[in-house]
Amino acid sequence: MRTPKFLFLLPFLLQACSDSSNQTSDNPISTDPVVMTEPIESDFNVNRNAYFGELHVHSMYSYDAFILGGIASPDEAYQFAKGNAITHAAGFEMQLDQSFDFYAVTDHAYFLGVMREMALGDSALSQHPVAEGIDQIGDDPGPRRQIFFNFTDFANSGNGSEIMDEEVVTNAWNDIVESANRHNDPGNFTTFVAYEYTGTGPNREMLHRNVIFRDSNAPDLPFSRLDSDDPADLWNWMDNNRSMGIESLAIPHNSNYSEGLMFDLVDYNGNPLDSAYADQRMRNEPLVEITQVKGTSETHPALSPNDEWANFGVLYTRIGTDVLIQPEGAYVRDALLNGIRLQEEQGFNPFKYGISGSSDTHNGTAVGNEDDFYGVSGLLDSNGQRRGSVPLDTPNPDGSLYFDRYARFGASGMTGVWAEENTREAIYDAFRRKETFGTSGPRLKVRFFAGHDLPEIDESELVAKAYETGVTMGGDLMAESDSVPSFIAWAAKDPNSAPLQRLQIIKGWVEGGEMQEQLYDIACSDGIAVDPTTNRCGNNGATVNLEDCSISSNLGASELRVKWTDPNYDPTHNAFYYVRALENPSCRWSTWDAIRAGVDPRPDVPSTIQERLWSSPIWIIPQSN
Repeated sequence: MRTPKFLFLLPFLLQACSDSSNQTSDNPISTDPVVMTEPIESDFNVNRNAYFGELHVHSMYSYDAFILGGIASPDEAYQFAKGNAITHAAGFEMQLDQSFDFYAVTDHAYFLGVMREMALGDSALSQHPVAEGIDQIGDDPGPRRQIFFNFTDFANSGNGSEIMDEEVVTNAWNDIVESANRHNDPGNFTTFVAYEYTGTGPNREMLHRNVIFRDSNAPDLPFSRLDSDDPADLWNWMDNNRSMGIESLAIPHNSNYSEGLMFDLVDYNGNPLDSAYADQRMRNEPLVEITQVKGTSETHPALSPNDEWANFGVLYTRIGTDVLIQPEGAYVRDALLNGIRLQEEQGFNPFKYGISGSSDTHNGTAVGNEDDFYGVSGLLDSNGQRRGSVPLDTPNPDGSLYFDRYARFGASGMTGVWAEENTREAIYDAFRRKETFGTSGPRLKVRFFAGHDLPEIDESELVAKAYETGVTMGGDLMAESDSVPSFIAWAAKDPNSAPLQRLQIIKGWVEGGEMQEQLYDIACSDGIAVDPTTNRCGNNGATVNLEDCSISSNLGASELRVKWTDPNYDPTHNAFYYVRALENPSCRWSTWDAIRAGVDPRPDVPSTIQERLWSSPIWIIPQSN
C-alpha cells in the first residue's frame, strides 16, 4: 500500500529536536526521531521545503528502452511517480512506497519513437532492413540485445538519418509534452517537459545531457545528436530558444563514462576554454548528475587517494569489457577543482556545478530500493540471474557462474531541492540557484550554509537567520580578510532507511597554483568525537546480518547538525566546500537478490553499501576576484 507524500513545514522541524539547548558544536547530535507533519496539499514556505524527484526517466519512446522491454508510456511513467502500480515487461508490479514530488520523462531525442514504430509493423520504417525481426521478438534477452546492437551499429554508421522519420519523432515528442502538461498539478506534483540529448565523443564517449524545460513552452522538436554531437551547438540552440521565451537547462550525466571528455580543459574541437565558453556552459547547465545506476561520478580513488569513501559506485571498466576508464576529466570533484583553478589563473569557471542525482531508468519508473530493485534495462536485467546477482543455472562458456554486465550497477539515485512550494516555477528556480542535492536513493535531507555571522546551532529560527546572514548551497561567499566564516551543516535521515553514521565536508582549494582537497568528518553519531588529528569519526560499530539483511539497532543518528569552522581557512584561496553524509551500512541490492534466491551473496561485488547524500557546493571568493 502506498504511503502518502509528506512535505515539511520547516526543514527537519527544529521544535522536534529535544534538548537542543544542551548541544554544542562538539556534540551536535540529536538522536530523537525525525517528526513529520500531517499530509498537506500545498504549503508555501519562505524558508523552503525539501522536495524529491527523478529527472532521468526513459519510456517506450527511447530506442534502447523499447527494444530492451521498456514498455511504459510517458503517461504510465507519471502515474507511477504519483503512486500507482505499473507492470514491468517481465510481469511483476512496480510501485513506490512514497510518491515523488517532481518527475521528468527524458527520452532520447536521438531516434525518438523510431524503434517502437518499427515494431508496429504497419509503416515504412518497419520495412527497413535494420527493423528485421523487431516485430516478432520474444522475451529472450539474447535476441533483444542483438537487435539493439544491430540498430546502434547502423545508427553510428553515418546512415542513421534515413530512419529519423520526422513525423514519427514529432508524434512522440507531442505525446511527451502533452503527458507532462496533463499530469502537472501545482502544489502537489510537478512535471517537467524534458528529453535526453545523447551526444558522444569520437569513440562513443558519453557526453549526454538531460534538457529540462521550465514550463509548458517547449520547442517543436528537440535538438538531437543527429543535429550535432558538439555540446556547444546544444547550448547555442538553448540560447536561441531562450531568446524566444523558451527557458531550459541541461544536466550532464555519466561523466564517469566520458573518458575525460565531459570536463576536458579544451572544447569539443580542441580549442582552449575561455570566458565566453564558461559563461555559455554555466548559463545552460548549472547542475550535474553525481550518481545514477551506471555509477557514481563524485570522485575516483585514483583522483582522491586520501578519501576512504572514494570508491562508492565507481565503475572501473567500460560496460561489458575489461577496458579501464580514464578518470581525469570524468568526475565531478575533479571538475570543481579545475574550475576554481581556472578561476584563479584565467578569471572564469566553466565547472561551477550544483548537484543532482537520478536513476537513468529505462522502465518508465525509478529503479526501486535496494530491497526491491527493478533493474534498469527492461527484460535484460529483470531478475537476479539476468543482472548477475544470482548464479546461472548453466555456467558461461568460460566457466564463470554469473552474467556480469549489470552486477556492478547501483540502485541509485535521487534529486532533492529546497523550494518555496511544489510548482514548476519554484523547483526550476531552485535548480537555477543550485539549491539542490543528490542522494544514492534514500530521501536524505541536507541544509548547508556559510557566512561570517551565522546563528548558533541551537538558536530558534535557525534556518531563517541562516538565510538572512549567510549563503546556502550553490552560492558564493565573499572572503573577508579579518573574518573566518563558519558553516552550518545539517542532515536528516530517511525515515525508511538506515540511520546516519557521519557528516562530512569536502573542501577543494588552489594554493600556489596546485589543486588541493581535504575531507573532514564534522559530526559523528552515537556520541563519538571527531579525532582532531585525523579529522575522522571513530567506527560506531554498526553491522549488517547478511543472512537476513537486518542492521544494528540503536546505533546511528536520525540527524546530525553542526556549526563548523575550517581550521585551515585562508581568505586568499579560491575554494569550494560541500557536504556529504553517510548512513550506517545496509545490504546492497545484489545481497537482497541472493537472500531471496537462497544463495550466498556474490563474492566479487560488495555485500553492503553506505547510502549517502551530496550537497551542492558553496564557493569562497577571495576579495581580489
